Amino acid sequence: MERIKAYLALTKPRVIELLLVATIPAMLQADRGNIHLGLMLATLFGGWMGAAAANTFNMVADSDIDQKMGRTSKRPLVRHTVSNSQATVFAWTLTVASFLWLWLVCHSLSAALFVMATIGFYILVYTKVLKRRTHMNIVWGGAAGCMPVVVGWAAIVDNLPDGTPARWWQAVVLFLIIFFWTPPHTWALAMKYKDDYAAAGVPMLPVVRTEEQVTKQIVAYTWATVLITFLLIPAAGWLYAATAIIAGVWFIVVAHKLHRGVQHGTHVRPLRLFILSNNYLAALFVGLSLDAILGLEQISQML
Repeated sequence: MERIKAYLALTKPRVIELLLVATIPAMLQADRGNIHLGLMLATLFGGWMGAAAANTFNMVADSDIDQKMGRTSKRPLVRHTVSNSQATVFAWTLTVASFLWLWLVCHSLSAALFVMATIGFYILVYTKVLKRRTHMNIVWGGAAGCMPVVVGWAAIVDNLPDGTPARWWQAVVLFLIIFFWTPPHTWALAMKYKDDYAAAGVPMLPVVRTEEQVTKQIVAYTWATVLITFLLIPAAGWLYAATAIIAGVWFIVVAHKLHRGVQHGTHVRPLRLFILSNNYLAALFVGLSLDAILGLEQISQML
């Protein structure tokens, strides 16, 4: 049982939960008013295997610095519950299984290829290059975390009748929402654990910049995130529009509050913004999911 728990921990299940949550609204929005439940469940499972593979590869690559950080000191490879070689075999198995599952079971070669590209980018570009060399690591590396919406969109599009509009621009907007959301989400957490990152030699923004500079960037990316969510309003109904506006204002207000607190030298709790960012994205995607399930009249059709 201990070994099973260790292998599960390699996949970073909490991170995967967030990624899979992003897949659902994309699949619902790709074919509004219709719920392809079997395909959705199959795609989520295939996506889970792909994300688990990427996270396991990441733990293998980062096993040296994980030993230096208190936040990661209990990971399986640090405690030697699982060896690096065993973890690598596990990751490759998940990679192959994910590709075959999405291609043959979900009938979406494009989704399978997107997952392979995501794993390659996350490990070879982010983990191996960006993470240890630049404070912009999470900005560009965060692109890997945006791919679940593209995978979900591809799975639906590949299974729709020929001639059905793919509307890929909406998938791009969903991608950009997560892309710009990732930095404030991650930097808020990194502010809390900046000493860990410094000890491991990882140049996260809070390690190499002042808190005021960090929170200024958090505010900028928060604004960008919220404004980009508005781009999807014409393709959705009133429920998504209301959610995007109300949740967006909430997100912006808290980001500004963190920045002002740092400017005034008061005690701040960046983890509050980190938790809020999770709730914000969840609220946004729940709103979009319900809007798509109900097949509400699109804003563009009302005008």
